[in-house]
Amino acid sequence: MPVTTGQDVELLIERPAAGGRMIARHAGEVLLVGGAIPGERVAARVTRADKRVAFADTIRVLDASPDRREPPGDPRCGGCLYAHIAYGRQRQLKAEIIRDAFVRIGRIAAETAIEVAGSPEHGYRMRARFHVEEGRAGFYREGTHEPCEPRQTGQLLEASIDAVEASVASLVAQGHAVVAVELSENVGADQRALHLDVRGRPPSTDALERVVAAAGLTGCTARTSDTSVQSAGDPIVSDSTEALSGGRATGGTLRRHPEAFFQANRYLVGDLVGAVLDNVSAAPVLELYAGVGLFSVALAAAGRARTLAVEGDPVSGRDLLRNAAPYYDRLRVVRSSVEAFLAREIQPAPATVLVDPPRTGLSKQAAGAIAHAGAQRIVYVSCDPPTMARDARRLVDAGYRLSSLRGFDLFPNTPHVETLGVFER
Repeated sequence: MPVTTGQDVELLIERPAAGGRMIARHAGEVLLVGGAIPGERVAARVTRADKRVAFADTIRVLDASPDRREPPGDPRCGGCLYAHIAYGRQRQLKAEIIRDAFVRIGRIAAETAIEVAGSPEHGYRMRARFHVEEGRAGFYREGTHEPCEPRQTGQLLEASIDAVEASVASLVAQGHAVVAVELSENVGADQRALHLDVRGRPPSTDALERVVAAAGLTGCTARTSDTSVQSAGDPIVSDSTEALSGGRATGGTLRRHPEAFFQANRYLVGDLVGAVLDNVSAAPVLELYAGVGLFSVALAAAGRARTLAVEGDPVSGRDLLRNAAPYYDRLRVVRSSVEAFLAREIQPAPATVLVDPPRTGLSKQAAGAIAHAGAQRIVYVSCDPPTMARDARRLVDAGYRLSSLRGFDLFPNTPHVETLGVFER
């Protein structure tokens, strides 16, 4: 009989699933189980039973894995879903998730072992979004809108959380209601900027200057529901291209606002950028979803010629233009959606296409246009193995082959993994 919500079942955990849960079976039915490790036997309670799959949470571990450890604080607070698993095993599980996605969704066999580069587990995050309720800034528990204490996750430096709390307290004391805070800081954590979403009347420049002073910020911005934006100080953080590229590029600086997308792990960003630079071997280069220019500016600073960077987000696009300006002779910027840009004829035809799309991956239109562009090499950076595997199938069907695949553990103690794949004709 199918399991029902509220039922307790005994399960043998088989393997990881993308998203943080583990796969088990009961009477032939698939269950996605939270709080478990493959190889364990657990007692679990069914929390939701759908037609094709059921969800359950571990309530008691009957036969524990040698890789089980005591998680700090609330194991369901954002950023802690894998905290009960020894870190070496986490990386193994993420390699399995990547491989499974490519085999099951992409129907592509990864012929060699998939390496997942590791990171220190604590203080690694340079970017984070906090939700604010009743004047307290925190994260949400996974799958809920229930607030939880961010310090217990260990993802952020104590000084980072201190700055967020001081900024919220300052605005609240001045009579403003803060809804959310975006934090951005540089690799060395000696520059910190915030963006605050505020409900009701907009804060004045004087009010934001008090926030900057109270929290020790380089600057901050604030937006109200009517989208008007106020700012104080210089609301940016910056890093040298040398720090961001593992020493492969020198002499430049990358600046970004707290609302702009940027890779979050201060310890692995250099390894990731360095790996991308190592795999971009031929020009012209077309970078799509360029963000603030993490990859394209590093390419230009490393002396690589003829890169065209495309970005549609207004905030990231403005930062990209500014960051690219010193390299006007080798780096050109187009502010456009990827689909709109690819609808044009691309001249000159790229030898290498570099993509770093959002979690949803490439649209069908974008994937088709990229394949049609005829580049000899496609370098694909992804934060979601299933959508990357889907796109990989499209590229393989268009005549490309997967030549390398590796992971970067940008978010320890979570199920998230960054993947770098290289496709060649």
